[in-house]
Amino acid sequence: MVTIMATGTFDLIHMGHIYYLREAKKLGDKLVTVVARDSTVRKMKHEPVTSEDMRLGIIKELKMVDKAVLGHEDDIYATVEEIKPDIIALGYDQIHDEKIIQQELKKRHINAKVVRLQKYHGMADLNGTRKIISKIISAYEFQKSMDKIEGK
Repeated sequence: MVTIMATGTFDLIHMGHIYYLREAKKLGDKLVTVVARDSTVRKMKHEPVTSEDMRLGIIKELKMVDKAVLGHEDDIYATVEEIKPDIIALGYDQIHDEKIIQQELKKRHINAKVVRLQKYHGMADLNGTRKIISKIISAYEFQKSMDKIEGK
């Protein structure tokens, strides 16, 4: 059985996430998805819109995901050591460097292949959490402007 590990924030689930997990699952038999902790999201990206527990619960409900866990806050490789994946699937836009990951895996005697997945090309304006947030803000600001014009 080939175990694949996919990781991410998964804040405001969108088709880019679905594509990433679907493509990761194609690499083997069992997909274990690691959801970033709130503290990690704050450190690496932004204030999460949804809590880590909510994000984990949503990911667990996706049919391509066989198992979902919360990541470790301080050592991302501790999660890798626990899961023991055969393949680590990276999203096209994840900041992780494959060479650095491979070096750390080798140092820890973890025999896993690192694969960078291709970009999702559908719905380009809504394929990222920040894009979705931006679109919501724009729609809100537009509505406020319209309300002002209409005297509301």
